[in-house]
Amino acid sequence: MNVHVNGESRQVPDESTVADVLATTWGDAKGVAVALDGEVVRRGRWPEVTVHDGARLEILTAVQGG
Repeated sequence: MNVHVNGESRQVPDESTVADVLATTWGDAKGVAVALDGEVVRRGRWPEVTVHDGARLEILTAVQGG
């Protein structure tokens, strides 16, 4: 199925979870927050929340600055 990760189209297997998408597209999930279709998904729910065809995921990282 096709999902959008940070505005880029990606193909992922059917029944993929947020955790699955992160593992295949992002790598290290330290300091990461995820929104699925505009709603923040708590880290503890990533393995259980499935994405749907056409889903929009925004993956954000914490950045230190000053």
